[in-house]
Order: sequence, then structure tokens, then C-alpha cells
Amino acid sequence: MPVKPSEKEEEYFIRQELERKKKLEEEKQKLLVEEEKRRLKELHFMRCPKCGSELGEIDYKGIKIDKCFNCEGIFLDAGELEQISNLEKSSFDKIFSIFRK
Repeated sequence: MPVKPSEKEEEYFIRQELERKKKLEEEKQKLLVEEEKRRLKELHFMRCPKCGSELGEIDYKGIKIDKCFNCEGIFLDAGELEQISNLEKSSFDKIFSIFRK
């Protein structure tokens, strides 16, 4: 004679199955987000945010600066403005002095 599972056992196994499915769906969503992020990076990497043309790198006193040769835009990566301002301290001090009171 087969043993019929109790309601609590059935509930337990149903909960386990739901948790497993939820975890699989979360992993699937995470992979989709990562893939979309990678695709967007490939699509926009080294592209001008203004006109969409390809950016080139120019060397300014040892600092690589991104330049669009189509619209003549200049784009700085994180920390590059600080590096340039350290090189040109006196010039920047003169420019920013108009903002001081």
C-alpha cells in the first residue's frame, strides 16, 4: 500500500520547487542584464556622445584625452581634469578666480 504524503510535505516540496524556479529566473534576468550592458558598451565604446562619430585619443603632456574629429568635442575620463589642472595650476587658478568672492 503506497504512502500518501501529508499536506505539509506537499506544501514543503511545492515551496522548494517555487524557490528553485525563482532562483533560475533571477539568474536568467541577471545574465540578460549583463548581456545588455556588454552590448551597449560595445555599441557606444569610443563614440562621441554628441554626434556619435568615432573618438580618437590625443596625447596632452602624457595624458590621453578623447577627441571627436568630427564635431571637435573633447572628452575627459575620470581623473583627467584633475591631472590637467595639476599641470596647468596657475592657468586654472586664473580662470577659476572669477568664481571666487
